[in-house]
Amino acid sequence: MADLLAPYEAMVEMRHLGGPVVMAIFTACLVMWTLVIERYWFFTGVLPRQTERLLMEWQARPERSSWIAHQIRKAMISTLNSGMSANIQLLRVLVPLCPLLGLLGTVSGMLNVFDAMAARGSADARSMANGVSEAMICTLTGLAVSISGLYPVHYFRRRVRLETERLADRFSF
Repeated sequence: MADLLAPYEAMVEMRHLGGPVVMAIFTACLVMWTLVIERYWFFTGVLPRQTERLLMEWQARPERSSWIAHQIRKAMISTLNSGMSANIQLLRVLVPLCPLLGLLGTVSGMLNVFDAMAARGSADARSMANGVSEAMICTLTGLAVSISGLYPVHYFRRRVRLETERLADRFSF
């Protein structure tokens, strides 16, 4: 049972050591990875079914060479592209947001250091250590979450582009 609670305890400890900004970073991380899982589910489960349905509609058309048919084809591909691109922008915002939140935590931690120095009138190492620790934990957490989201964002952007090209090939005239 203790092994199951270890991630939760680590998160509580990080929250305690890193201050309130760490919770904002963890929330951004949770949203980001929820979107990554949702996009994976879409590309592996939903998109193939939608593609086959629209492809069957396209191939069932008796006439596919007129201007109107070309516009219908474009609309079908655009519909699929729109579904593939959903939430990608939010992912692209969350990745650089995390280091910025880490920087916010860093600045607030350093302000705590300066407040402790001003309250004591001297640079006591013990009073400074807490603020510096908070600052570094926020920076580390923000960077770690951001780095973990870099590849999925790149992967899904590339996948949208490749799938759109494949769809254009599959919807033949």
